[in-house]
Amino acid sequence: MNQSQRQSTINVGLAQIAPVWLDRTATLQKVLQYVSHAADQECDLVVFGESLVPGYPFWLSATHGSKFDCDMQKDMHAYYLREAVNIVRGDLAPLVELAGQRGIHVMLGCYELGTDRGGHTGYCSLVHVAPGEGIKNVHRKLVPTYEERLAWGAGDGNGLQVFPLGAFRVGGLNCWENWMPLARTALYGQGEDLHVAVWPGGIQNTVDSTRFIAMESRSFVVSISGLLRTADIPDSFPHRELVVGSLGSDTVANGGSCVASPKGEWVIEPVCGEETLLSATIDHREVLRERQNLDVSGHYSRPDVLRLAMNRTRQSVIEDKV
Repeated sequence: MNQSQRQSTINVGLAQIAPVWLDRTATLQKVLQYVSHAADQECDLVVFGESLVPGYPFWLSATHGSKFDCDMQKDMHAYYLREAVNIVRGDLAPLVELAGQRGIHVMLGCYELGTDRGGHTGYCSLVHVAPGEGIKNVHRKLVPTYEERLAWGAGDGNGLQVFPLGAFRVGGLNCWENWMPLARTALYGQGEDLHVAVWPGGIQNTVDSTRFIAMESRSFVVSISGLLRTADIPDSFPHRELVVGSLGSDTVANGGSCVASPKGEWVIEPVCGEETLLSATIDHREVLRERQNLDVSGHYSRPDVLRLAMNRTRQSVIEDKV
């Protein structure tokens, strides 16, 4: 590889793993192990699935989560909330330290406690940690999907940002946000050419959308999913037997992590059913080649006809005035 090629390529790692479900500390330890594995493989970036730390609230759809004033649902919600990631408290400090030591970017899905919103609501957040810079971005999912609204608060536009990574500009969205045209547009308009789509797990989410987003944006698209098996649900979880019996399958989330090129072709086809660290070397020159015929925020846009208005203010119920 010549000097020009080295300057235009990066290595991306996809850590498709199961959490130590609803155990923040143990799951973070597992994340740290995979960050080290990715660094050992000379990855510049490693990504993890949606709400991986401490885990996705799979019980909601299986246990009639919308039943009002239900003691069982309250028990499970309180358990989940206690295991949320508190960034202000320093829960991600070991990850920040390791990323700096190993010189690797990390994008991690987590259930983040909104300490700036009273401290009793959690958000589905995608956290970007940069080596030597710490936490660069926390994007809270704009609209929790369907029953997720029973566990997560609605986010805001503060985290709709992209950041340089080698020759690329990287951004990301949580799960069904990737189906929101204007959310994608918000990132495209900032020059995104490496898109990270995080999912709780399931090839049904990744097999079509990954390639479509790549073709639309003429960008590399990395879809990273988690795994969950009923064996991963700890005995300490309230009403465990009822939850396991209601899920209907030993495999709750089967992965489906993959990478597509700016032409919409597979770089890594969807991988299901196994914990693994996948990796791919991607070349920014492929982005430039495909933008020749379509650049949705550049020569193929009409801002005189169609434009997007964004509000990137972090929302709060309190506004301090001096």
